[in-house]
This record gives sequence, C-alpha cells and structure tokens, in this order.
Amino acid sequence: MQLELAADELRSVLNRLRRAQGQIAGIIKMIEDGRDCEDVITQLAAVSRALDRAGFAIIATGLQHCMAEGEQSPGDRDEMRARLEKLFLSLA
Repeated sequence: MQLELAADELRSVLNRLRRAQGQIAGIIKMIEDGRDCEDVITQLAAVSRALDRAGFAIIATGLQHCMAEGEQSPGDRDEMRARLEKLFLSLA
C-alpha cells in the first residue's frame, strides 16, 4: 500500500509531524537543562498525541482511498482492510 495523500492532507500531516519534531527537540533540551519531571512528562504526552493524530490521519486517508476503489476484488479489499486494521491497532 503506497501512501497517496492529497496536497492539503499531506500538508496537514507534515505540519503535525514538524510540530512534533519541534516538541521532541524541546523535550531533549528540557532534560538536558534538568527541568522538572512533571513538565517533561507533560510534553512527552503532548508529542505522543501529535504523533498519534498524524498516524490516524494517514490511516484514515488510506481507508478513504480503499473504500473509493470499488473495482477491487473482495479478496483484495479484505486484505487491504486487514492491513489497515493492523496499522490502526498499532497506534491504539
């Protein structure tokens, strides 16, 4: 399954990932500076949610493309469904 996102979907996912990248850099700096554990954990939770949202957006797009491709045989659809379900559960 190849990742095919429309320009606006791609931009949204990339923005989420870039934001998470910045948060991770901030977390590293917080740890290096000896910041409070609670603050670090709060930021870790925030970056985890941002990554989850990006992953869910990618999976949702995959589901949307899969459903739009009505020309697939039932076996192909079942295989695609199983693969997408496995991906979805990997984020749950």
